[in-house]
Amino acid sequence: MQLSKYIDHTLLKATANESDIIQLCDEAKQYHFYAVCVNSCYVSLCKKNLEDSDVKIASVVGFPLGAMDTLSKCYEAETAIKHGADEIDMVINIGFLKDQKYDWVEGEIRLIKQHIGDKILKVIIETCYLSDDEIQMASLIAVNAGADFVKTSTGFGNAGAEIKDVQIMKESIKSKAAIKASGGIRDFETAMQYINLGVTRIGTSNGIAIITGQKGNEQTY
Repeated sequence: MQLSKYIDHTLLKATANESDIIQLCDEAKQYHFYAVCVNSCYVSLCKKNLEDSDVKIASVVGFPLGAMDTLSKCYEAETAIKHGADEIDMVINIGFLKDQKYDWVEGEIRLIKQHIGDKILKVIIETCYLSDDEIQMASLIAVNAGADFVKTSTGFGNAGAEIKDVQIMKESIKSKAAIKASGGIRDFETAMQYINLGVTRIGTSNGIAIITGQKGNEQTY
């Protein structure tokens, strides 16, 4: 197992500038991370800086609240793909899920997937705001809508990934999609807990600390 290939090397904070993103790309190439994960405005910059590598580009969409209208999310996703993104990490409309507007939430996910074609779609359900039953429902909705991954968190909620929540997601989707754990994963031991549970991607700004056996900082992203 090559641990670095589980990691989406992530920088999503509001103060990130071009030099920070270039550094992120350089680190991803140096440590052979699977992908970088950035806000959509930086996809083109990442594409330029990663063109001679096999590092993928993931762009977040509707981030971090998920409360944008569907057409805005679709446009952001489609534009990110045009600019060079390989994967889209979208946030569901959490309030609509909690209002049990399940058909609406599923329809939005399905529409975004249609807009990005054969590119990877990860659906962020923001588990910290959901009950166990809502985590199960959100996971099922994502799979039914054609998602490639169900993802725990944005890293900007009141908590990140939790083992219990990933177990619920795993049982719900029954291998019909992959799982990405993100938010608060800062060291090798924690990362391995999730990988041993079956997670195939980890979103973190502490990827270097994880693969070098150090303790990451408190800043999630």
